[in-house]
Amino acid sequence: MSQLFPFRALRPAPEVAAHVASVPYDVVNTDEARALARGEPLSFLHVTRAEIDLPSGLSPYDNRVYEQSVNNFEQLKRSAPLLLEDEPSLYFYRLHMGEHVQTGVAGCFSVDEYEQGSIKKHEKTRKEKEDDRTRHMLDLRAQTGVVFLTYRASAAVKAVEKLVTGAPPLYDITAPDRVRHQVWRVPASETRSVVDAFAATPAMYIADGHHRAASAARARAELRSKGGRTADADRFIAVAFPDTEVQILAYNRTVKDLRDHTPSSLIAAIRASEIDVNPGMPDPKRQGMVSMFLDGAWYSITLPAPDRGASRADSLDVEVLHRRILEPHLGIGDPRTDKRIDFVGGMRGTDELERVVGSRQAAVAFSMFPVSLGDLMAISDEGGIMPPKSTWFEPKLRDGLLVHLI
Repeated sequence: MSQLFPFRALRPAPEVAAHVASVPYDVVNTDEARALARGEPLSFLHVTRAEIDLPSGLSPYDNRVYEQSVNNFEQLKRSAPLLLEDEPSLYFYRLHMGEHVQTGVAGCFSVDEYEQGSIKKHEKTRKEKEDDRTRHMLDLRAQTGVVFLTYRASAAVKAVEKLVTGAPPLYDITAPDRVRHQVWRVPASETRSVVDAFAATPAMYIADGHHRAASAARARAELRSKGGRTADADRFIAVAFPDTEVQILAYNRTVKDLRDHTPSSLIAAIRASEIDVNPGMPDPKRQGMVSMFLDGAWYSITLPAPDRGASRADSLDVEVLHRRILEPHLGIGDPRTDKRIDFVGGMRGTDELERVVGSRQAAVAFSMFPVSLGDLMAISDEGGIMPPKSTWFEPKLRDGLLVHLI
């Protein structure tokens, strides 16, 4: 059973929605956020990345940043304006990226179910990122970032979706990255059908937004410890997409230097460990293959089979690559903390890997084959944890279109 709750969304007036909607706070750094928000005073980045309105060089975790977030949020409510729904509602949220289309249900989900494990996760979270979003939620008394969930597709949900999305949308905007975002409010007469359909869904899976979900749970706990109101904080905002429509792209790797290797000696060392390395193409064609960009050329690496008895998580290409090449030959330790490794979302393409290596920001890059959603769900069902930076979900939801006040 999965509980789904309508909520009173705080949302922009339709005529300004395109100016308010912004990329998720955690897919851009401060400089990128500042550039995106330049000339856009209504951009929600002024709320989620308020350091862009303060002097350069200030830590995004400085007290002044959170104070600026609160001020910017209150100002945006007035100037956009942001409107608070009269009644709790659900929404359908549709994303178009090229030929790809996916439609999810936007609503609130149970913090209790998250803590009990029926809303399943596959990633570890980092304390400093949890600390940041927990404080952001508590200072604003709002969940401004939307969790991206997936679930096994439901014919009942699809039937209501078809009915509701036949009407004109509440929002229909195309973002600068050319992704189209459409949102429909579900009529009260159809809300119970959607809620009941989710009640028949045995489990939900976090696709993207582990830190948002963890921070919602921590914010609820802190409010409870202080005797605060927690009815709304018992829930977190999310959009749930059926597994048949979700798209996972590769999450690629770059390494800053070759440690004590030259390009030729690195290739020789990999081959000496009984791993095939041959001239190749930028995109691996199947699971078990990785493309490597080194010294201006692409190579195809056929990864060895996972160790017998390895868990499904340990059998993923990103883990085999780490265990058999990155750690022994390039000296990469924990990928969560090692400063010599970096990660490039598949949306940026292999051209970005060539650019990073060509500009000497890295010495070598690895282009991965995407992890399957079946692997993600199976690992989550087993209670396993995937290696860090295993999945890149695209297209992404926009911040600012639907906000949950707590």
